[in-house]
Amino acid sequence: MGKRIAILTSGGDAPGMNAAISAIVRKGLDCGHEMFVVYDGFLGLVNGDIKQVDRKFVSGIINKGGTVIRTARYPEFADVRVQKKAVKVLEENKIDVLIGIGGDGTYHGLLGLHNCGAKVIGLPGTIDNDIATSDETIGFNTALNTICDALEKLKDTSSSHCRCAVVEVMGRYCADLSIYAAIAESAECLVCYDHIMPDEELFERIRKVKERKSHCLVVVSENLLDINELANKIEEATGFEAKPEVLGRLQRGGDPCPQDRILAARLGCYSIDLINQGVSGVVVGTKGTEVAATGIKEGFELPRTDRTSYFEIADVLGK
Repeated sequence: MGKRIAILTSGGDAPGMNAAISAIVRKGLDCGHEMFVVYDGFLGLVNGDIKQVDRKFVSGIINKGGTVIRTARYPEFADVRVQKKAVKVLEENKIDVLIGIGGDGTYHGLLGLHNCGAKVIGLPGTIDNDIATSDETIGFNTALNTICDALEKLKDTSSSHCRCAVVEVMGRYCADLSIYAAIAESAECLVCYDHIMPDEELFERIRKVKERKSHCLVVVSENLLDINELANKIEEATGFEAKPEVLGRLQRGGDPCPQDRILAARLGCYSIDLINQGVSGVVVGTKGTEVAATGIKEGFELPRTDRTSYFEIADVLGK
């Protein structure tokens, strides 16, 4: 017997969310389910902004950035009373399972609903790649491509003006975007969580760079330090004119790359397979070449993948 399945996107948008929505809706309809979307994340859920959709709704969205069902920050959802209200809305709309696409905050919201008795499944949709239950998250590779493109452009102008570019990239409190970008662009210096280079070591490396080339690239994780202040220190200590750059939210935008579309499609279809098997209360992700489900409670206890070897590579390439 078909179920009534709803989808929401929550927190920061990520390229590939639409691809996930498309896969879930198409697979769900193929399996005889009734498919619904919730507008504006958990806020829309509490407000009952739920709409039934068909294949026409998801036509042509797989390659679109952002999320067609919108998203919203809603910190009030951490309140159990608000979560219970959301569960009541699900019951009133006869929704059997809610699929949430998002990052850490979304998973906490889904856990709250799960604890209140709702059936939920989570998909990792965040550029930060900070979900331990999946090797990669939907949106990470597209954001990395965007960052690398921006760094290439900054290197052009830095070389022309003999400057040091000090670039802050997103990632929240996860350094993966900065680490991968630094390696991909052979950045001279990487400053991020678990790899905080002492000032004098940083300055000495930049002085050596200045002796052999006309530009220098320093990649810095967000929420770590004031890059304007760091740029001033670099200029004073090394004589290298330093310009701070914050890439900001442009890292979230753009059409998802093929890798993110494929990842979204795999995880979206897998979530429907789990529902068909009567499974809920889990989050899905990739482990190696396979897709896998992890209990939503257990997922928060998993450690992040150690990146020590990546730091070593970044250091070698930066010298």
